[in-house]
Amino acid sequence: MSKALVIVESPAKARTLTRLLGDEYRIEASVGHIRDLPDNASEVPAGIKDKPWGRMGVDVENGFRPYYVVSRDKAGRIRDLRAAVKDAPEVLLATDPDREGESISWHLREVLKPNVPVRRIEFHEITIEAVRKAIAEAREIDLQLVDAQESRRIVDRLYGYMVSPVLWKKVQTGLSAGRVQSVAVRLIVEREEARRAFWTSAYWNLEAQLRAGETSFTAALARIGSARLATGRDFDPATGELKDAKMLMLDERATGELRDALAKRLPWSVTSVEERPATQAPYAPFTTSTLQQEANRKLGFSADRTMNAAQRLFQEGIISYHRTDSTTLSDRALREAADEIGSLYGPDYYGGPRQYRTKVKNAQEAHEAIRPTDFTRTPNRLSQHVGRDESRLYDLIWKRVVASQMADARLLRTKLEITAEGPDGPCVFTATGKAVQFAGFLRAYVEGSDDPAAELGDQETLLPKLEVGDLVSADGVLALTALDVKGHETSPPARYTDASLVKRLEEDGIGRPSTYASIISTIERRGYIWRQGKALIPTFTAFAVTHLLKEHFAALVELGFTGQIEENLDEIAKGERKRDEFLTTFYNGDGGREWPGLRTLVENEVHIEYPAIPLGKHPDSGAPVVVRIGRFGPYVQIGQGEDAINASVPDETPPADFTLESAIALAESRARGPASLGDDPASGLPVYVMTGRYGPYVQLGETPEKGSKEKPRRASLTRADSEASLTLARALELLSLPRVVGHDPNSGEEITTNFGRFGPYVKRGDDFRSLASDAAVFEVTLDDALELLKQEKQSRRTATKKVLRDVGTHPASGLVVQLIEGRYGPYVSDGVTNASLPKDMSTDAIAIDTAVELLAAREGAPKKGRARKTVTKRPGTPRQAPASRRPATRKRPA
Repeated sequence: MSKALVIVESPAKARTLTRLLGDEYRIEASVGHIRDLPDNASEVPAGIKDKPWGRMGVDVENGFRPYYVVSRDKAGRIRDLRAAVKDAPEVLLATDPDREGESISWHLREVLKPNVPVRRIEFHEITIEAVRKAIAEAREIDLQLVDAQESRRIVDRLYGYMVSPVLWKKVQTGLSAGRVQSVAVRLIVEREEARRAFWTSAYWNLEAQLRAGETSFTAALARIGSARLATGRDFDPATGELKDAKMLMLDERATGELRDALAKRLPWSVTSVEERPATQAPYAPFTTSTLQQEANRKLGFSADRTMNAAQRLFQEGIISYHRTDSTTLSDRALREAADEIGSLYGPDYYGGPRQYRTKVKNAQEAHEAIRPTDFTRTPNRLSQHVGRDESRLYDLIWKRVVASQMADARLLRTKLEITAEGPDGPCVFTATGKAVQFAGFLRAYVEGSDDPAAELGDQETLLPKLEVGDLVSADGVLALTALDVKGHETSPPARYTDASLVKRLEEDGIGRPSTYASIISTIERRGYIWRQGKALIPTFTAFAVTHLLKEHFAALVELGFTGQIEENLDEIAKGERKRDEFLTTFYNGDGGREWPGLRTLVENEVHIEYPAIPLGKHPDSGAPVVVRIGRFGPYVQIGQGEDAINASVPDETPPADFTLESAIALAESRARGPASLGDDPASGLPVYVMTGRYGPYVQLGETPEKGSKEKPRRASLTRADSEASLTLARALELLSLPRVVGHDPNSGEEITTNFGRFGPYVKRGDDFRSLASDAAVFEVTLDDALELLKQEKQSRRTATKKVLRDVGTHPASGLVVQLIEGRYGPYVSDGVTNASLPKDMSTDAIAIDTAVELLAAREGAPKKGRARKTVTKRPGTPRQAPASRRPATRKRPA
């Protein structure tokens, strides 16, 4: 008897369903999208190549009809699926329960064209109960959801393909623009601009170290007379001045004099004791956004790493669907959480049932919050086949959702005021404390913070039991043990991290939380940002692109623009707006009322000038100092025309750290020519220290004229060297490289050490090995070098690639399969064969079965010749549809 066919996206999901359903159904995976708009010129169908819109694959002249192509990578999969359909009495499309999943189901139906009934099933967790219920409630494909997803795809295609070429012409070849990514880059750039504009202000106060019995605590000077002492929040970040002239600001000298005076005026007295009971409610269960934020804060995971781990947990049936902006829980989940709380913590700790409502813009609350599928599966009972990332993330998810149903924490907040009589009036010191009287949900979970100072402040701080009138003396019951002068500086706004950027994007309704991981990954891969620890730092290229877009395409990067797009897509999904009307307005405008249309904006690009990032004017000449983007990266320019002075800006220079003064010093140093360290005693040639695109280096001899084949000897400075302290002896040591360590006793080959692009290394012939430190280049012995060369070689590509994770072991070869971020995007590799991920496939979806299929398809692919594409034009007739580092900051002038 033939079996009904169930089609899902990923092999991992198919494997879990097979385990649940047994032999009752045949489960197959599409391995992501099976077709999409053409990705490059070679994929554009011949019939539309000569059309002005042909390269986009969207007919903007006739109802925005998309032209879909099936890639070579999916041809074999489609062939297998068609064969499976022929043997099935029914096809159940079980793709993910969102718009993208609905779209994949529609494409499967359109391509496979089954002659048997086709129904759509959706479930938000992979459990036998949820899957059985979904099969029983199978429905037709929701074409309104398909329209909404297709509209999103077309809008993003039009935006990217029409705006990106402007960036190629005006900024740099190879750049890209995107509806959400460009706004995200704008936010990161504007935060860096705020750091550049920030004026650091210094202020001082006193801290009294006190002890009562076994308890020590600190009280800070808060008021002198009726005047409150200024703190960091009282200064204007743009000027460094106090916002309120009534605030009192002490300098170091005045604070020191006050300390000396107060130390002689003991005893002080306790003048106020305030105790205030407080409650703290638990946090809502995780949504996609809050999970990404908390995993970044607590685990240090990037958004992409979080979603990868969550995807695997979902596909294994361990958590519910992880792409959701809902905070609600099902009745069954509420009951299971209550049982687990009673069992683990006792009945006093249960505070539910609690339901939460999200407060973010454009929320779609059809799904549940992210939760375990089985609450009795505590983190320490999670099966061993789950990886470390998955285990750590599940620990967060389980604790958060359990804590959400627990009782409020009961706290006691205390504030003390201690007054000393000063020379200019009473000096009031304050101390605050927090005691946990009943932990409640804090037994299970404490939320992280983007602000380390705030997180520290959330910790329990105990103060001694004091009463008004208690005296402070040098050696009494309440003793002053120290009185310290404390200097402070205001801090610039913190750079965005994955967590804070995701939070900002969601708050402003920019894009969808399910796309944030790929957005951050994309802007990093395309050179708009780089990472310094958790901080996301924009490049000068990001500055140039953002300035251009804000000046000439302001509407496209307005913070509310993508939110409006999302609202329109929601309306399409609900049947409240027509797809064609929305796309026509987006492309052609609204008739001059508010939105000019994408086409009009791009047609005016001939008037756009090459963008420059202004830093200010030269204090002597008044010439403008700017940063521009050239063929080889950013460079600083002073003046214009033939008299302009240019100098390359070293890579990975945080823009907020690149001040007017440092730009002038860099350019003028280049104009003066290299600084001489002296002459080489052996050759008599001068030794110079110079700066290039990749940082400082030393050079032996003069720089030859352009076109000369002679190249002077050069050597980059190491991380331990600096231009200011570099000596002639050290420069000659660097220029002496490569260092001959000795010869191989077997082959006679010379063994040398040197510094390369990827760090220090030892070399024998064409065989390289990395050295552990810079110093090893000059210190490693022949025996050590020979031992190192015996070790397994790591290729340059392996050394520089970013391994995202081990996917698993290849069932046939036994080789370890890895997911790797390469120069041209993510790919899987078993060390022998590499296979790029289809552009529509998220790294989330890669399990070992998926990877094996991709590798098998690659192994069987022809080595030469262009791939043939299957082209499908969207039908023109409308479908009947059924009824979402801190910068070198400026000091405040004296």
